[in-house]
Amino acid sequence: MRIIIFGPPGAGKGTQAALISEKFNIPHLSTGEIFRTAIKNETELGKEVKAILDSGELVPDKKVVGLVEEELQDSKYDDGYILDGFPRTVPQARAFDTLLEEQGTNLTAFLQLKVPQEELIKRILSRGEGRSDDTEEGVKKRLKVYKQETQPVLSYYRDKGVVQEIDGTGSIEEIFSRIRRTLSSQSQKG
Repeated sequence: MRIIIFGPPGAGKGTQAALISEKFNIPHLSTGEIFRTAIKNETELGKEVKAILDSGELVPDKKVVGLVEEELQDSKYDDGYILDGFPRTVPQARAFDTLLEEQGTNLTAFLQLKVPQEELIKRILSRGEGRSDDTEEGVKKRLKVYKQETQPVLSYYRDKGVVQEIDGTGSIEEIFSRIRRTLSSQSQKG
């Protein structure tokens, strides 16, 4: 299975991706996690990414695509994976499509977690990751950037007919149950 989990900041992508990874025995590749580790370890990439994220912007496409392509060369991803935080822009989505073509594989599912904005703001402010933009104003800016720069990715995949909308409200277990049902029906189609 090759899955993209998609949604705005605070939608629960990381939480659900970890559950999918465990249930379906596929690795979870989170660009955010790679960036957070680099920031924590104060690597060159980490310093660069921290400055970009602190300004509320997205990391440039070329840097993200290169990072993901390099990571996916690891043999642990040969039998599938779940991508969390990638692709975030249409150029990243196109680059990913090219990568899939080169590998002779297809995307199994594109899961869109749908959560109302008020709920997203509440979740982000309560989880306290310690980001400098974890204020109501900062969160609203991140959601605005998401809507402008990332929402077109949803349209791109919708045009390909692969988007599966998942209600991202309720308990973690309720949301995961919806995802499991969707993935089960996807694997029966494929």
